[in-house]
Amino acid sequence: MAMLQFFIAVDVTVVNVALPSIGAGFHVDSHALTWVVVGYTITGGGLLMFGGRLGDVLGRRRVLLLGTALFGAASLLAGLAPSFALLVTARLLQGAGEAIALPAAMAVIVLMFPEGPRRSRALSVWAAVASCGLVLGFVLSGIIVELLSWRWIFLVSVPFVAVVLAAVVFLVPGERPAEASPVDLLGSLLLVAAPLLFTLGVVEAGEADGTLPWLPPVALAGAVAAGALFIRVERRSPHPLVPPRFFRSRPRVLANLATALLSAALSTSFLLFTYYLQDRLGAGPFQAGLVMLPLAVFLIAASVLVPRLLGRWGARTCVLAGIGFTVLAMTAIAVVSYLQAGAPAMIPAMMLIAAGMGFGLVGLQYVAVTGVTEDDAGIASGVQRAADQLGGSTGITIYVGIGFAPALNGIDPFLASSSLAVAGLAAAVFVTWRISMPTAVMAEETG
Repeated sequence: MAMLQFFIAVDVTVVNVALPSIGAGFHVDSHALTWVVVGYTITGGGLLMFGGRLGDVLGRRRVLLLGTALFGAASLLAGLAPSFALLVTARLLQGAGEAIALPAAMAVIVLMFPEGPRRSRALSVWAAVASCGLVLGFVLSGIIVELLSWRWIFLVSVPFVAVVLAAVVFLVPGERPAEASPVDLLGSLLLVAAPLLFTLGVVEAGEADGTLPWLPPVALAGAVAAGALFIRVERRSPHPLVPPRFFRSRPRVLANLATALLSAALSTSFLLFTYYLQDRLGAGPFQAGLVMLPLAVFLIAASVLVPRLLGRWGARTCVLAGIGFTVLAMTAIAVVSYLQAGAPAMIPAMMLIAAGMGFGLVGLQYVAVTGVTEDDAGIASGVQRAADQLGGSTGITIYVGIGFAPALNGIDPFLASSSLAVAGLAAAVFVTWRISMPTAVMAEETG
Protein backbone atom coordinates (compact mmCIF):
# COMPACT_ATOMS: atom_id res chain seq x y z
CA MET A 1 0.00 0.00 0.00
CA ALA A 2 2.85 2.40 0.81
CA MET A 3 4.56 1.71 -2.53
CA LEU A 4 1.33 2.51 -4.38
CA GLN A 5 0.86 5.66 -2.31
CA PHE A 6 4.44 6.75 -3.01
CA PHE A 7 4.22 6.56 -6.79
CA ILE A 8 0.79 8.16 -6.88
CA ALA A 9 2.15 11.02 -4.75
CA VAL A 10 5.23 11.30 -6.97
CA ASP A 11 2.99 11.74 -10.00
CA VAL A 12 1.44 14.84 -8.41
CA THR A 13 4.73 16.78 -8.47
CA VAL A 14 7.02 14.92 -10.88
CA VAL A 15 5.67 16.82 -13.90
CA ASN A 16 6.36 20.30 -12.51
CA VAL A 17 10.04 20.60 -13.41
CA ALA A 18 9.50 18.62 -16.62
CA LEU A 19 6.86 21.01 -18.01
CA PRO A 20 9.30 23.07 -20.12
CA SER A 21 10.57 19.90 -21.80
CA ILE A 22 7.02 18.69 -22.41
CA GLY A 23 6.07 22.07 -23.88
CA ALA A 24 9.08 22.06 -26.18
CA GLY A 25 8.34 18.52 -27.32
CA PHE A 26 4.73 19.26 -28.24
CA HIS A 27 5.18 22.98 -29.11
CA VAL A 28 2.58 24.18 -26.59
CA ASP A 29 2.74 27.23 -24.31
CA SER A 30 2.71 27.41 -20.51
CA HIS A 31 -1.01 28.20 -20.50
CA ALA A 32 -1.83 24.81 -22.02
CA LEU A 33 0.72 23.02 -19.83
CA THR A 34 -1.23 24.00 -16.72
CA TRP A 35 -3.71 21.25 -17.45
CA VAL A 36 -1.04 18.55 -17.30
CA VAL A 37 -0.87 19.30 -13.55
CA VAL A 38 -4.38 20.47 -12.71
CA GLY A 39 -6.20 17.84 -14.75
CA TYR A 40 -4.59 15.05 -12.73
CA THR A 41 -5.15 16.48 -9.26
CA ILE A 42 -8.72 17.68 -9.79
CA THR A 43 -9.89 14.52 -11.57
CA GLY A 44 -8.30 12.40 -8.88
CA GLY A 45 -9.74 14.49 -6.06
CA GLY A 46 -13.21 14.75 -7.59
CA LEU A 47 -13.56 11.00 -8.13
CA LEU A 48 -12.09 9.92 -4.78
CA MET A 49 -15.47 9.67 -3.06
CA PHE A 50 -16.76 7.67 -6.01
CA GLY A 51 -13.78 5.36 -5.56
CA GLY A 52 -14.44 5.06 -1.84
CA ARG A 53 -18.07 4.15 -2.43
CA LEU A 54 -17.08 1.68 -5.14
CA GLY A 55 -14.81 -0.12 -2.67
CA ASP A 56 -17.63 -0.47 -0.16
CA VAL A 57 -19.98 -1.88 -2.80
CA LEU A 58 -17.71 -4.14 -4.88
CA GLY A 59 -15.09 -5.07 -2.30
CA ARG A 60 -11.85 -3.27 -1.51
CA ARG A 61 -9.48 -5.90 -2.94
CA ARG A 62 -11.26 -5.98 -6.30
CA VAL A 63 -11.43 -2.19 -6.57
CA LEU A 64 -7.80 -1.86 -5.47
CA LEU A 65 -6.74 -4.10 -8.35
CA LEU A 66 -8.93 -2.19 -10.81
CA GLY A 67 -7.67 1.25 -9.80
CA THR A 68 -4.02 0.23 -9.66
CA ALA A 69 -4.22 -1.38 -13.11
CA LEU A 70 -5.87 1.75 -14.55
CA PHE A 71 -3.19 3.97 -13.01
CA GLY A 72 -0.41 1.79 -14.46
CA ALA A 73 -1.98 1.65 -17.92
CA ALA A 74 -2.51 5.43 -17.94
CA SER A 75 1.13 5.97 -16.88
CA LEU A 76 2.25 3.84 -19.82
CA LEU A 77 -0.02 5.81 -22.17
CA ALA A 78 1.33 9.13 -20.85
CA GLY A 79 4.91 8.03 -21.43
CA LEU A 80 4.18 6.93 -24.99
CA ALA A 81 1.69 9.68 -25.90
CA PRO A 82 2.27 10.88 -29.51
CA SER A 83 0.30 14.11 -29.03
CA PHE A 84 -0.37 16.67 -26.30
CA ALA A 85 -4.10 15.95 -26.31
CA LEU A 86 -3.42 12.27 -25.64
CA LEU A 87 -1.01 13.19 -22.85
CA VAL A 88 -3.69 15.28 -21.11
CA THR A 89 -6.16 12.41 -21.58
CA ALA A 90 -3.67 10.02 -20.01
CA ARG A 91 -3.25 12.39 -17.05
CA LEU A 92 -7.02 12.45 -16.56
CA LEU A 93 -7.04 8.64 -16.59
CA GLN A 94 -4.17 8.58 -14.09
CA GLY A 95 -6.28 10.74 -11.78
CA ALA A 96 -9.20 8.34 -12.19
CA GLY A 97 -6.96 5.36 -11.37
CA GLU A 98 -5.69 7.11 -8.26
CA ALA A 99 -9.24 7.94 -7.17
CA ILE A 100 -10.32 4.31 -7.46
CA ALA A 101 -7.22 2.77 -5.86
CA LEU A 102 -6.32 5.08 -2.96
CA PRO A 103 -9.54 4.92 -0.88
CA ALA A 104 -9.45 1.12 -1.07
CA ALA A 105 -5.78 1.09 -0.04
CA MET A 106 -6.39 3.42 2.89
CA ALA A 107 -9.46 1.44 3.97
CA VAL A 108 -7.36 -1.75 3.98
CA ILE A 109 -4.87 -0.05 6.31
CA VAL A 110 -7.58 1.38 8.59
CA LEU A 111 -9.29 -1.99 8.96
CA MET A 112 -5.99 -3.82 9.57
CA PHE A 113 -5.08 -1.65 12.58
CA PRO A 114 -7.46 -1.00 15.50
CA GLU A 115 -8.07 2.53 16.79
CA GLY A 116 -5.31 3.69 19.10
CA PRO A 117 -1.50 3.83 18.86
CA ARG A 118 -1.22 1.13 16.16
CA ARG A 119 -3.56 2.94 13.77
CA SER A 120 -1.93 6.31 14.44
CA ARG A 121 1.48 4.81 13.64
CA ALA A 122 0.15 3.21 10.46
CA LEU A 123 -1.46 6.46 9.31
CA SER A 124 1.76 8.32 10.12
CA VAL A 125 3.70 6.00 7.81
CA TRP A 126 1.02 6.43 5.16
CA ALA A 127 1.15 10.25 5.43
CA ALA A 128 4.96 10.33 5.53
CA VAL A 129 5.23 8.19 2.40
CA ALA A 130 2.79 10.46 0.57
CA SER A 131 4.60 13.61 1.68
CA CYS A 132 8.01 12.22 0.75
CA GLY A 133 6.64 11.19 -2.64
CA LEU A 134 5.44 14.74 -3.24
CA VAL A 135 8.86 16.16 -2.38
CA LEU A 136 10.97 13.51 -4.12
CA GLY A 137 8.91 13.99 -7.26
CA PHE A 138 10.80 17.23 -7.83
CA VAL A 139 14.18 15.50 -7.41
CA LEU A 140 13.30 12.48 -9.53
CA SER A 141 11.97 14.69 -12.29
CA GLY A 142 15.19 16.69 -12.47
CA ILE A 143 17.33 13.56 -12.60
CA ILE A 144 15.16 11.73 -15.15
CA VAL A 145 14.70 14.69 -17.48
CA GLU A 146 18.42 15.47 -17.41
CA LEU A 147 19.62 11.89 -17.96
CA LEU A 148 16.78 10.40 -20.07
CA SER A 149 13.72 12.32 -21.25
CA TRP A 150 10.46 13.64 -19.82
CA ARG A 151 8.63 10.50 -21.00
CA TRP A 152 10.41 8.43 -18.37
CA ILE A 153 8.86 10.38 -15.51
CA PHE A 154 5.71 8.41 -16.34
CA LEU A 155 7.25 5.14 -17.53
CA VAL A 156 9.42 4.63 -14.43
CA SER A 157 6.40 3.80 -12.24
CA VAL A 158 5.00 1.07 -14.53
CA PRO A 159 7.14 -1.86 -13.24
CA PHE A 160 6.49 -0.86 -9.63
CA VAL A 161 2.75 -0.78 -10.29
CA ALA A 162 3.08 -4.34 -11.59
CA VAL A 163 4.74 -5.31 -8.29
CA VAL A 164 1.86 -3.73 -6.36
CA LEU A 165 -0.69 -5.67 -8.41
CA ALA A 166 1.08 -8.95 -7.67
CA ALA A 167 1.37 -8.08 -3.97
CA VAL A 168 -2.33 -7.26 -3.71
CA VAL A 169 -3.22 -10.63 -5.24
CA PHE A 170 -1.13 -12.55 -2.70
CA LEU A 171 -1.22 -10.37 0.43
CA VAL A 172 -4.59 -8.58 0.61
CA PRO A 173 -7.38 -10.92 1.71
CA GLY A 174 -10.59 -10.91 -0.24
CA GLU A 175 -13.88 -9.94 1.35
CA ARG A 176 -17.52 -10.36 0.53
CA PRO A 177 -18.85 -7.29 -1.32
CA ALA A 178 -21.66 -5.35 0.25
CA GLU A 179 -25.19 -5.71 -1.06
CA ALA A 180 -25.26 -4.43 -4.64
CA SER A 181 -26.55 -0.87 -5.01
CA PRO A 182 -26.18 1.84 -7.69
CA VAL A 183 -23.17 4.15 -7.50
CA ASP A 184 -23.68 7.89 -8.01
CA LEU A 185 -21.67 8.44 -11.18
CA LEU A 186 -23.48 11.68 -12.11
CA GLY A 187 -22.63 13.22 -8.76
CA SER A 188 -18.98 12.23 -9.22
CA LEU A 189 -18.79 13.83 -12.65
CA LEU A 190 -20.32 17.06 -11.34
CA LEU A 191 -17.82 17.06 -8.48
CA VAL A 192 -15.03 16.96 -11.07
CA ALA A 193 -16.63 19.53 -13.40
CA ALA A 194 -17.12 22.18 -10.71
CA PRO A 195 -13.45 22.59 -9.66
CA LEU A 196 -12.21 22.23 -13.25
CA LEU A 197 -14.46 25.08 -14.39
CA PHE A 198 -13.54 27.10 -11.30
CA THR A 199 -9.83 26.67 -12.05
CA LEU A 200 -10.34 27.68 -15.67
CA GLY A 201 -12.21 30.81 -14.61
CA VAL A 202 -9.66 31.92 -12.01
CA VAL A 203 -6.64 31.28 -14.25
CA GLU A 204 -8.16 33.13 -17.20
CA ALA A 205 -9.36 36.01 -15.02
CA GLY A 206 -5.80 36.60 -13.82
CA GLU A 207 -4.48 37.12 -17.36
CA ALA A 208 -4.00 40.83 -17.98
CA ASP A 209 -4.27 40.45 -21.76
CA GLY A 210 -6.81 37.65 -22.00
CA THR A 211 -7.92 37.08 -25.59
CA LEU A 212 -11.26 35.59 -24.50
CA PRO A 213 -12.75 38.09 -22.01
CA TRP A 214 -16.02 36.19 -21.88
CA LEU A 215 -14.39 32.92 -20.78
CA PRO A 216 -13.74 33.66 -17.06
CA PRO A 217 -17.32 34.67 -16.17
CA VAL A 218 -18.76 31.81 -18.22
CA ALA A 219 -16.42 29.27 -16.58
CA LEU A 220 -17.11 30.58 -13.08
CA ALA A 221 -20.85 30.56 -13.72
CA GLY A 222 -20.53 26.99 -14.96
CA ALA A 223 -18.65 26.04 -11.78
CA VAL A 224 -21.43 27.49 -9.62
CA ALA A 225 -24.07 25.73 -11.70
CA ALA A 226 -22.22 22.39 -11.48
CA GLY A 227 -21.86 22.80 -7.72
CA ALA A 228 -25.55 23.63 -7.27
CA LEU A 229 -26.58 20.73 -9.49
CA PHE A 230 -24.31 18.41 -7.50
CA ILE A 231 -26.09 19.36 -4.26
CA ARG A 232 -29.49 18.86 -5.90
CA VAL A 233 -28.52 15.46 -7.35
CA GLU A 234 -27.15 14.30 -4.01
CA ARG A 235 -30.30 15.33 -2.13
CA ARG A 236 -32.60 13.48 -4.54
CA SER A 237 -30.48 10.40 -5.20
CA PRO A 238 -31.57 7.20 -3.42
CA HIS A 239 -27.88 6.22 -3.35
CA PRO A 240 -25.93 9.48 -2.93
CA LEU A 241 -22.19 9.71 -3.34
CA VAL A 242 -21.87 10.47 0.37
CA PRO A 243 -24.58 8.74 2.48
CA PRO A 244 -26.46 11.12 4.83
CA ARG A 245 -25.23 9.12 7.84
CA PHE A 246 -21.72 10.35 7.12
CA PHE A 247 -22.72 13.89 8.09
CA ARG A 248 -24.04 12.75 11.48
CA SER A 249 -20.47 12.57 12.76
CA ARG A 250 -19.65 16.21 13.48
CA PRO A 251 -15.95 15.59 14.27
CA ARG A 252 -15.53 13.73 10.97
CA VAL A 253 -17.14 16.53 8.92
CA LEU A 254 -15.10 19.23 10.64
CA ALA A 255 -11.89 17.19 10.26
CA ASN A 256 -12.39 16.98 6.49
CA LEU A 257 -13.13 20.71 6.23
CA ALA A 258 -9.97 21.49 8.21
CA THR A 259 -8.03 19.07 6.00
CA ALA A 260 -9.06 20.99 2.88
CA LEU A 261 -8.03 24.33 4.41
CA LEU A 262 -4.67 23.02 5.66
CA SER A 263 -3.87 21.19 2.40
CA ALA A 264 -4.58 24.38 0.45
CA ALA A 265 -1.70 26.12 2.25
CA LEU A 266 0.63 23.10 2.18
CA SER A 267 0.22 22.55 -1.57
CA THR A 268 0.77 26.27 -2.16
CA SER A 269 4.04 26.13 -0.23
CA PHE A 270 5.43 23.44 -2.56
CA LEU A 271 4.79 25.60 -5.60
CA LEU A 272 6.20 28.70 -3.91
CA PHE A 273 9.40 26.81 -3.06
CA THR A 274 9.75 25.76 -6.69
CA TYR A 275 9.02 29.21 -8.10
CA TYR A 276 11.45 30.91 -5.73
CA LEU A 277 14.31 28.50 -6.39
CA GLN A 278 13.90 28.40 -10.18
CA ASP A 279 12.44 31.77 -11.13
CA ARG A 280 13.94 34.05 -8.49
CA LEU A 281 17.29 32.34 -7.93
CA GLY A 282 17.71 30.78 -11.37
CA ALA A 283 18.35 27.25 -10.09
CA GLY A 284 17.97 24.40 -12.57
CA PRO A 285 15.45 21.57 -12.07
CA PHE A 286 18.03 19.18 -10.64
CA GLN A 287 19.52 21.79 -8.29
CA ALA A 288 16.06 22.91 -7.12
CA GLY A 289 15.11 19.32 -6.37
CA LEU A 290 18.24 18.77 -4.31
CA VAL A 291 17.58 21.92 -2.25
CA MET A 292 14.17 20.48 -1.33
CA LEU A 293 15.61 17.19 -0.06
CA PRO A 294 15.77 18.45 3.58
CA LEU A 295 12.00 18.73 3.49
CA ALA A 296 11.74 14.97 2.90
CA VAL A 297 14.17 14.29 5.77
CA PHE A 298 12.17 16.48 8.16
CA LEU A 299 8.95 14.75 7.09
CA ILE A 300 10.40 11.35 7.98
CA ALA A 301 11.46 12.69 11.39
CA ALA A 302 7.98 14.11 11.97
CA SER A 303 6.39 10.76 11.06
CA VAL A 304 8.38 9.12 13.88
CA LEU A 305 7.57 11.79 16.45
CA VAL A 306 3.91 12.56 15.79
CA PRO A 307 2.37 9.14 16.72
CA ARG A 308 3.86 9.40 20.20
CA LEU A 309 2.58 12.93 20.72
CA LEU A 310 -0.82 12.08 19.25
CA GLY A 311 -1.41 9.71 22.15
CA ARG A 312 -0.24 12.24 24.73
CA TRP A 313 -1.67 15.49 23.42
CA GLY A 314 -4.77 14.31 21.60
CA ALA A 315 -5.70 14.82 17.96
CA ARG A 316 -7.02 18.37 18.23
CA THR A 317 -3.90 19.74 19.94
CA CYS A 318 -1.66 18.11 17.34
CA VAL A 319 -3.73 19.57 14.51
CA LEU A 320 -3.61 23.07 16.00
CA ALA A 321 0.15 22.74 16.36
CA GLY A 322 0.42 21.67 12.73
CA ILE A 323 -1.62 24.65 11.56
CA GLY A 324 0.54 26.96 13.68
CA PHE A 325 3.73 25.57 12.12
CA THR A 326 2.27 26.10 8.66
CA VAL A 327 1.39 29.73 9.45
CA LEU A 328 5.00 30.31 10.50
CA ALA A 329 6.20 28.61 7.30
CA MET A 330 4.11 30.83 5.03
CA THR A 331 5.36 33.88 6.93
CA ALA A 332 8.95 32.71 6.49
CA ILE A 333 8.44 32.27 2.73
CA ALA A 334 7.18 35.84 2.44
CA VAL A 335 10.11 37.20 4.50
CA VAL A 336 12.72 35.28 2.48
CA SER A 337 11.19 36.55 -0.75
CA TYR A 338 11.13 40.14 0.52
CA LEU A 339 14.80 39.94 1.55
CA GLN A 340 15.70 38.10 -1.69
CA ALA A 341 17.79 35.68 0.35
CA GLY A 342 19.59 32.62 -1.00
CA ALA A 343 18.34 29.05 -1.16
CA PRO A 344 19.56 28.04 2.36
CA ALA A 345 17.25 30.68 3.84
CA MET A 346 14.27 28.56 2.71
CA ILE A 347 15.31 25.57 4.85
CA PRO A 348 13.59 26.87 8.05
CA ALA A 349 10.36 27.25 6.07
CA MET A 350 10.76 23.68 4.82
CA MET A 351 11.23 22.44 8.39
CA LEU A 352 8.03 24.21 9.44
CA ILE A 353 6.09 22.79 6.48
CA ALA A 354 7.27 19.30 7.44
CA ALA A 355 6.03 19.87 10.99
CA GLY A 356 2.75 21.25 9.67
CA MET A 357 2.20 18.15 7.53
CA GLY A 358 3.30 15.73 10.22
CA PHE A 359 1.22 17.17 13.04
CA GLY A 360 -1.73 18.55 11.09
CA LEU A 361 -2.57 15.99 8.42
CA VAL A 362 -1.91 12.90 10.57
CA GLY A 363 -4.12 14.23 13.35
CA LEU A 364 -6.89 15.11 10.92
CA GLN A 365 -6.65 11.72 9.21
CA TYR A 366 -7.06 10.05 12.58
CA VAL A 367 -10.21 12.02 13.38
CA ALA A 368 -11.63 11.55 9.87
CA VAL A 369 -11.59 7.73 10.12
CA THR A 370 -12.53 7.44 13.79
CA GLY A 371 -15.41 5.05 14.36
CA VAL A 372 -15.46 3.56 10.85
CA THR A 373 -16.79 0.05 10.22
CA GLU A 374 -16.57 -2.45 7.39
CA ASP A 375 -19.61 -0.76 5.81
CA ASP A 376 -18.28 2.79 5.61
CA ALA A 377 -14.47 2.57 5.78
CA GLY A 378 -14.19 3.14 2.04
CA ILE A 379 -16.38 6.23 1.88
CA ALA A 380 -14.73 7.73 4.97
CA SER A 381 -11.31 7.23 3.40
CA GLY A 382 -12.52 8.56 0.05
CA VAL A 383 -13.95 11.73 1.58
CA GLN A 384 -10.76 12.32 3.55
CA ARG A 385 -8.52 11.91 0.50
CA ALA A 386 -10.88 14.07 -1.60
CA ALA A 387 -10.75 16.84 1.00
CA ASP A 388 -6.95 16.66 0.98
CA GLN A 389 -6.51 16.66 -2.79
CA LEU A 390 -9.30 19.04 -3.80
CA GLY A 391 -8.26 21.36 -0.98
CA GLY A 392 -4.71 21.37 -2.32
CA SER A 393 -5.67 22.03 -5.94
CA THR A 394 -8.18 24.72 -4.91
CA GLY A 395 -5.54 26.37 -2.75
CA ILE A 396 -3.10 26.52 -5.66
CA THR A 397 -5.84 27.91 -7.90
CA ILE A 398 -6.82 30.68 -5.50
CA TYR A 399 -3.63 31.52 -3.59
CA VAL A 400 -1.09 31.13 -6.40
CA GLY A 401 -3.51 31.99 -9.22
CA ILE A 402 -4.41 35.31 -7.62
CA GLY A 403 -1.01 36.02 -6.07
CA PHE A 404 0.87 35.57 -9.36
CA ALA A 405 -1.80 37.06 -11.62
CA PRO A 406 -0.44 39.67 -14.06
CA ALA A 407 -3.36 41.86 -13.06
CA LEU A 408 -1.72 42.32 -9.63
CA ASN A 409 1.52 43.64 -11.11
CA GLY A 410 3.40 45.68 -8.48
CA ILE A 411 2.56 43.42 -5.53
CA ASP A 412 5.11 40.80 -4.49
CA PRO A 413 3.44 37.52 -5.60
CA PHE A 414 5.04 35.53 -2.78
CA LEU A 415 3.70 37.96 -0.20
CA ALA A 416 0.24 37.95 -1.79
CA SER A 417 0.06 34.15 -2.03
CA SER A 418 1.37 33.64 1.51
CA SER A 419 -1.09 36.18 2.94
CA LEU A 420 -4.02 34.43 1.29
CA ALA A 421 -2.79 31.09 2.63
CA VAL A 422 -2.52 32.48 6.17
CA ALA A 423 -6.10 33.74 5.93
CA GLY A 424 -7.21 30.23 4.97
CA LEU A 425 -5.25 28.78 7.89
CA ALA A 426 -7.02 31.14 10.27
CA ALA A 427 -10.29 29.57 9.13
CA ALA A 428 -8.73 26.13 9.71
CA VAL A 429 -7.95 27.08 13.32
CA PHE A 430 -11.57 28.08 13.87
CA VAL A 431 -12.86 24.81 12.41
CA THR A 432 -10.36 22.65 14.33
CA TRP A 433 -11.15 24.34 17.63
CA ARG A 434 -14.75 23.14 17.29
CA ILE A 435 -13.75 19.48 16.88
CA SER A 436 -14.72 17.45 19.94
CA MET A 437 -13.48 13.87 19.98
CA PRO A 438 -15.79 11.12 21.29
CA THR A 439 -15.09 10.10 24.88
CA ALA A 440 -14.11 6.55 23.89
CA VAL A 441 -11.50 7.79 21.46
CA MET A 442 -10.06 10.23 23.96
CA ALA A 443 -9.70 7.39 26.43
CA GLU A 444 -7.80 5.34 23.83
CA GLU A 445 -5.49 8.25 23.06
CA THR A 446 -4.62 8.95 26.66
CA GLY A 447 -4.41 5.25 27.46
